Amino acid sequence: MIELKGIAASDGIAIATAYKVGREIFDIPKKPIKEEEIPLEIQFFEEALIQTRKEIIGLQEKISKEIDRETAKIFDAHLLVLEDRMLIEEVILRLKEERLNVAYIFSEVLKKYIEVFSKIEDEYLRERVVDINDVGRRILRKLTGKEYASLDKISERVIIVAHDLSPSDTATMHKKNIAAFVTDVGGKTSHTAIMAKSLEIPAVVGLKDATSKIDRGDLLIVDGTKGAVIINPDEETLERYRQEEKKMFGLIKRFMFVKDLPAVTSDGMLVKVLANIELPDEIISAKQHGAEGIGLYRTEFFYMNRKDFPTEEEHYQAYKYVAETMYPHEVVIRTLDLGGDKFISQIEIPQQMYPFLGWRAIRFCLARPDIFKVQLRAILRASIVGNLKLMYPMISGIDEFRNANSILEECKGELRKEGLSFGENIKVGAMIELPSAALTSDLLADEADFFSIGTNDLIQYSLAIDRGNEDVASFYEPAHPALLRMIKNVIDTAHKAGIQVAMCGEMASEVKFVPLLVGLGLDEFSVPSIVIPQIKYVIRALSKKEAESFAKEALSYPTGKEIEELCDKKIREIIR
Repeated sequence: MIELKGIAASDGIAIATAYKVGREIFDIPKKPIKEEEIPLEIQFFEEALIQTRKEIIGLQEKISKEIDRETAKIFDAHLLVLEDRMLIEEVILRLKEERLNVAYIFSEVLKKYIEVFSKIEDEYLRERVVDINDVGRRILRKLTGKEYASLDKISERVIIVAHDLSPSDTATMHKKNIAAFVTDVGGKTSHTAIMAKSLEIPAVVGLKDATSKIDRGDLLIVDGTKGAVIINPDEETLERYRQEEKKMFGLIKRFMFVKDLPAVTSDGMLVKVLANIELPDEIISAKQHGAEGIGLYRTEFFYMNRKDFPTEEEHYQAYKYVAETMYPHEVVIRTLDLGGDKFISQIEIPQQMYPFLGWRAIRFCLARPDIFKVQLRAILRASIVGNLKLMYPMISGIDEFRNANSILEECKGELRKEGLSFGENIKVGAMIELPSAALTSDLLADEADFFSIGTNDLIQYSLAIDRGNEDVASFYEPAHPALLRMIKNVIDTAHKAGIQVAMCGEMASEVKFVPLLVGLGLDEFSVPSIVIPQIKYVIRALSKKEAESFAKEALSYPTGKEIEELCDKKIREIIR
């Protein structure tokens, strides 16, 4: 029996045999071509691009139907790769200059792109390596006629073991036959982790050498909650995990039983549990899982994978639909958060202008009020049909908050002059994602109507880690004492000023931290729809007094590891 430790990417336990997926290797010979053959090779290449595009759109439609539209959006980046003129033109230029077969030329250009992008530390570009490689392999199959053993042909229940899995690989799997994923590389935010969560199956990633230690047919136990993989377990271990797996199915039924009940502690403290969404269609899942509103409506999808800017009317119709559908519950719209790992191609700005530290989110909006005002006007207009609020991302201090509000007031003035109705008293909040905002939260609380803590970036900037880099994944500590002190300070100063605090980052959706966050005084959890029932269950099993005592004890511990162990122990007591 061997136990491997990796990154817990998707909760749950799975027991099944290993199905190893090898890396696809293309060994393409170099063949000289005549000048008159160049047009035919170009046509061959263009046909491969067209066929690949059809294939990806078909896959995207399949995922949208079988899983959800948010997961299907992973393939937007693939379609953008197919439209990358620099890559296409380099292939055609080299084809004409070198007079070699297009399959070889494309494979060489692809290798160069992957090598260049892999060396850049920016998270967005690193993610594009996955997209480029995935699309590149599809094109090469068309150019070489190579057959690919798709994972949708798997007929028995297995655990997939791979160095890495592309979005295309995971998207073609049938949930009924795939018990879990295990990969050498990847992190909590990798495509593999996202797909595993969407499919609701366990996953452990970042294992480094799983493929060299696991043989096809080995019996595996995957513990996606603890980030553990056990190879060929002994009978005692196997039986223990079988009981855990059985218990987990029972727990899911218990969680769903409380999904439509209020998240109130045993002594009467009401905590709201809301959903995070990116697309209007996701409110169906949010309501099905018992969401008491939308705590984070991401709006970047309006700007992705298109040649032009979204109009005010497009924004308005989407916001109006969500506001009406969720009424009387609140919907909190986060204004445009572009930069870092999200940028739009229609603005001709070099990629280096979109760093994580620099010109992004609210700074981008303040620098481009022409773009910002279109969104603000639409939010204001839609706010009269429902309970809409708005919040600004990546606020670093009071100046940025005031400047954003100044533009908001300009929009109100314009709408008045045009005779258009809007919500005069819309609530405006600040996202607390930067240490500077957390440390000056008392100043922000005097002018903001509410706070929402974005823990993903707050952890990244506080602990000096790149959250997309698996090499430093072990430093990603939500329970770090420094972070907890900042969260407590934000909540205390907000309550002193009479405003409420939500949390919409990954930490809020990790159930083991629920007792701690309730004890710190958090008013609202905003999480992926699927975990809402579980969080409600935990809150209803707590008393306010018990949670406050637990939080006080946790804050006395000197390390994040000790605090996390305490949280693990507490959640085991609640969920038995």
